[in-house]
Amino acid sequence: MDAESPRIKRERRTIEAMLRLYCRDHHRRADGLCAECEDLHAYAMQRLDRCVYGAGKPTCVKCPIHCYKKDQRELIRAVMRYAGPKMLLKHPLLAVMHLLDGKRPTPAKPAGRQKDMTEDAVTDRVE
Repeated sequence: MDAESPRIKRERRTIEAMLRLYCRDHHRRADGLCAECEDLHAYAMQRLDRCVYGAGKPTCVKCPIHCYKKDQRELIRAVMRYAGPKMLLKHPLLAVMHLLDGKRPTPAKPAGRQKDMTEDAVTDRVE
């Protein structure tokens, strides 16, 4: 297995921090994540594992490939909408780095991997 890029590692930390903020305030969890948020976390980590862009991954809002299932996409949007502004106070470095990542040019859809992504999406719908 290839070593994970610093960009993907930071993306994982950012998603986890956002989920913890959201879960703490919406599901009254002082530590850890509730079952629903833990499931969303696992799903988000799986999507990062399968990202066709790898280290060149754009931020989700700028990504031309929507790899989340519709229900999970709505949940993660709610989490990001709520936790995003709070990240500047709670996790300023992650927040600033995420904002800078969003300023990077959006890469074109990778050729040759579209079929793989479609197969992943079909597999997810069956599960």
